[in-house]
Amino acid sequence: MTKPSPISPTIPLDQDGIHHGFLKLPYSRDDSAWGAVMIPITVVRNGNGPTALLTGGNHGDEYEGLVSLFKLAESLSAGEINGRVIILPAMNYPAFRSASRTSPIDAGNMNRSFPGKPDGTVTQKIADYVYRYLVPEADIVLDMHSGGKTLDFIPFAAVHVLPDKEQEARCVAAMKAFGAPYSMMMLELDAVGMFDTVVEEAGKTFVTTELGGGGSTTAERVAIADRGVRNILIHAGILKGELETSPTGTVMLDMPDDDCFVASNASGLYEPCVDLGDRIEKGDLIARIYDVERTGTPPREYYAPRAGIVSCRHFQGLIKTGDCLIVIAEVL
Repeated sequence: MTKPSPISPTIPLDQDGIHHGFLKLPYSRDDSAWGAVMIPITVVRNGNGPTALLTGGNHGDEYEGLVSLFKLAESLSAGEINGRVIILPAMNYPAFRSASRTSPIDAGNMNRSFPGKPDGTVTQKIADYVYRYLVPEADIVLDMHSGGKTLDFIPFAAVHVLPDKEQEARCVAAMKAFGAPYSMMMLELDAVGMFDTVVEEAGKTFVTTELGGGGSTTAERVAIADRGVRNILIHAGILKGELETSPTGTVMLDMPDDDCFVASNASGLYEPCVDLGDRIEKGDLIARIYDVERTGTPPREYYAPRAGIVSCRHFQGLIKTGDCLIVIAEVL
């Protein structure tokens, strides 16, 4: 028998009105023997209707979703919705507070920790609670990501190819409703332990995003997130209003195979030779990597293995062997 979660909400999850509180996880540590990790959560409910679970901060250094969801938690009123909105803006709260991708407590990568364990590490306990207590309540789940400190993306909403084509169609419709400048059929290098995977396996309508990166954000990217969150709620029948599309429309993209990912086979100083959003042809020069231990050494050059659009690139100036250098998506 699965053990109960040690996490308890400080607010009701199923009562009408606006409720701001915490998911309280007891955590004994050096500076607080009977302390707790207090994860902010807001629940807004108005009668019977669909439930949307909106999450950010799955990785703690990805800020577009965090900003948008903290803003929504403050501004959303019960009177403007039909149903329920569960807002968890900083799912991996310890990582968020340390401005890092993973938790400073246990080095846990939240998005590789699902379905979690009620008696595991702090990260696994949070994942277990979200998976067992929040996901089953939801009709639609939006998990907002960006590139964090190490990657930068063109702003897109994304779904995955699924074995259940009816479910896939629901996800695609929600992705298009989000209204990002780009919409991606996304390929994951490693889907084991991902929030996406367990939500999809539960049969839910699921949309994720990559809305920028670099360990910060911009007014433009937050505006895309704000519009997309409200569009998702409108699409789900929870929020009244009309869908607001991107001023430029949305470009449909696909990541059909592993050739979309170009990895670095050297460490050194990274020179991008193409920018995000550029259309490139197979064989185009995309990057150079310079030896930083000596001068006078020719750089390693990297060439596009396929034609498409630059959808992601390494963000930091230094790069290590094995790092993702660039991602090339096909335009549909």
